[in-house]
Amino acid sequence: MGVNIEVALAAANVVGESVVWDDRRERLLWVDIVGRAIHALAPATGEHQRWPTPDMPTSIGLRQDGGAIVGLATTIALWDYGDAYRTVATVEPGTTSNRLNEGVVGPDGAFWIGTMENNIADDGTPMAMSGEKGRLYRYTPDGKVLPLTDDLFGITNTLVWLGDGTVLTADTIQNTIYSYEIAGSTLRNRVPVFAGFDRGLPDGSCLDEEGYIWNCRVARGGCIVRFDPTGRLDQVIDLPVSQPTSCTFGGNDLSRLFVTSARFAMTDEELRRNPLEGALLAIDTGKCGRRSNRFG
Repeated sequence: MGVNIEVALAAANVVGESVVWDDRRERLLWVDIVGRAIHALAPATGEHQRWPTPDMPTSIGLRQDGGAIVGLATTIALWDYGDAYRTVATVEPGTTSNRLNEGVVGPDGAFWIGTMENNIADDGTPMAMSGEKGRLYRYTPDGKVLPLTDDLFGITNTLVWLGDGTVLTADTIQNTIYSYEIAGSTLRNRVPVFAGFDRGLPDGSCLDEEGYIWNCRVARGGCIVRFDPTGRLDQVIDLPVSQPTSCTFGGNDLSRLFVTSARFAMTDEELRRNPLEGALLAIDTGKCGRRSNRFG
């Protein structure tokens, strides 16, 4: 089955991430981690906005009261589309080598977040990682940061709730997407669901209306895959960028799949060959998605 792929915005993001559809404002929000900015795009009008951030923004989610919740390098902040970022929590306050990475609002109204060993230097260049130091947490509307599991991750990515009491999450370094059983305020029974796929590594994911998972394949994977909750591969879509990072369904009927991408650690020659690296893509997959959860 053929799909139509368009460039929604030639954003040239260094690390575009955490794209989410705001159905109230009919626009997309996403972050550029290394570019230290939050972006918004209204696809219907083409209006694009960009706000600088005080630190590396690693993820963004929507709030019930209309604002946004933002994961920065080590803190969580509430943001109302202006210059002010109100810090509400510090994650892993005793750790100096880690940073936040994935962050998605769950169906419980909490902001689920993952950490990892920092791989980005102050000047925006790559830093080597030494091991699995990341963990998963929930930041709850009453202001608590709660650990979800003792399991360690190389790079935390993907948070998708299947509606059957399980959540999927990825360790990019391990090239594995796992299923966890949600047991109250903790996770248990980790089981590999989608592992070892030979194109790139797993980054962000989203769920469509049929309950299938769409996963971006970063690390030169150059594609997005669709698989069912048992891990059976259903579809592979080649993309005009080599490092897709996150995805969400958007538009009035949630029928377009929007994908962010990165140009982090690419050479000048690679960027000359493909200046689209770091773009925001729009894909007509023939499927529809689900509305994003809101914090609160």
